[in-house]
Amino acid sequence: MGWSFGGREGGLSLWLASKGISTVCSDLTSVRQTAEPLHKSYGVSELVHYEDIDATRIPYENHFDLIVFKSIIGGIGRSNNKEAQDTVFREIYKALKPGGKLLFAEKLVASPLHIHLRIRFVNWGDSWRYITISELNFFLRDFDQIQVHTSGVVGTFGRTENQRNALSVLDNLIFNHIVKNSWKYIAFGVAEKPG
Repeated sequence: MGWSFGGREGGLSLWLASKGISTVCSDLTSVRQTAEPLHKSYGVSELVHYEDIDATRIPYENHFDLIVFKSIIGGIGRSNNKEAQDTVFREIYKALKPGGKLLFAEKLVASPLHIHLRIRFVNWGDSWRYITISELNFFLRDFDQIQVHTSGVVGTFGRTENQRNALSVLDNLIFNHIVKNSWKYIAFGVAEKPG
């Protein structure tokens, strides 16, 4: 059983369901209305259960084999609420079965240039609480077999999908190799709850 949270558009739950994994697709509110049309269009909606769940109060314990999320921790930490971010990781840990895995991708604080441009050009850039690598490691402290990778320096500066794709090639060829991890804007990885 899998769980995709922060799944308003349904992309991660679509990925899980396309692998034949029965999954819960959740967001804070109205997730069925926003995600179910995508799942129906791919013919996998029978594998998806929809629930509105506050990730700081997950109503499951030792339930999921796999939990996935992408780019939600910053929003949960709005107004500099690091405690809420930590709570989410403790709740995820509680909801996983022993031996269960967390797969994640999250936006990082990144470089001073990223910070400046977010505040100036991103609507939520000054309220979103981007995390650091050391904070991520702290949030994952109860997990085992943790693998964290970082990526992305210039890819985020593209204004269209084609521009972002082209710039991400430069990231993969050059910038990911020469820029320190704390200046990259994405952390992704896997962590396991001890069995």
